[in-house]
Amino acid sequence: MFKYVIKRLLLMVMVFFIIVSMCFILIKLLPNKPAEQFGKDKELIEMRREALGYNKPLLEQYAIFVSRTLIGGNWGISEGKYLGRDVWSVFIEKMPATVVVNLYTMIFAVPLGLLLGIYAALKKNKWQDHLISTGVMVFVSVPSYVYAFLVQYFLCFKLKWFAPLMKEGTDFFSWNMFTTMVPAILSLGFGTIAGLARYTRAELTEVLTSDYLLLARTKGLSRAQTTVRHALRNSMVPIFPMILGEFIGIISGSMIIEQIFSIPGVGRLYIESITSATPDYNMFMLLSAFYTLIGLVSGIIVDLSYSFIDPRIRMGSKK
Repeated sequence: MFKYVIKRLLLMVMVFFIIVSMCFILIKLLPNKPAEQFGKDKELIEMRREALGYNKPLLEQYAIFVSRTLIGGNWGISEGKYLGRDVWSVFIEKMPATVVVNLYTMIFAVPLGLLLGIYAALKKNKWQDHLISTGVMVFVSVPSYVYAFLVQYFLCFKLKWFAPLMKEGTDFFSWNMFTTMVPAILSLGFGTIAGLARYTRAELTEVLTSDYLLLARTKGLSRAQTTVRHALRNSMVPIFPMILGEFIGIISGSMIIEQIFSIPGVGRLYIESITSATPDYNMFMLLSAFYTLIGLVSGIIVDLSYSFIDPRIRMGSKK
């Protein structure tokens, strides 16, 4: 197990460096923005570029970048919407909004997805199962931004139950702020509910038809006892890591949903760093490294969680 963890960590570091290096090289192949685009601060921009080694050969620039960012933790100064500000401080400032919205989404979506999946499995091949399975297939197939437009149209503009955009401010746990998050929470949650319900239904259905549950029934256990004591426990082995991965992903956010509902999070920040009139390459590099690291770390944690959930599973074992 220890060797497996070390191997996965080394592979993670290697993949992380490869992806970040590719992003760096591709950005350097783009034409450099004239300092005149930044108005009165053009002399300051030129001084910063010189200090960051922008006029040096590419390999030397890459060495400076690695030592300055990945080792030193200095990701530079914003050259876009947040001109002159440290990109790391802007990133930290935007993180709470993303975490809170996605945390509310998980609290809403995970229990509902599990309950629908369990109910569909217990009502296999009945009208309840067909109804839930049909709805799940529809919600899995439709992109989240389509839900966002429908939620905005029906709940915000027609019924006027919620505000179409998230309220500005940092009081994320107040009721007024929460009500403005509800449209985004619903838009993010529909896909999670559908995916989790489908996966739970498939796993629980397979477990309910296994031989050891039939044996338990012949020994006198009721259907409810076999379902709660054995079926649910064993079906959760592959489902729990999926839920864990969803919770790890709450800090990554949703770029499209944050843009639609004007959520001041890291997802919207990522879009702005690319689409603004003056692209913010320093911000783009920081967020690219962040999203890459979140994906790699969540993959390792999900894989390792299997052995903790079920001691019979041994990662990296040849037998």
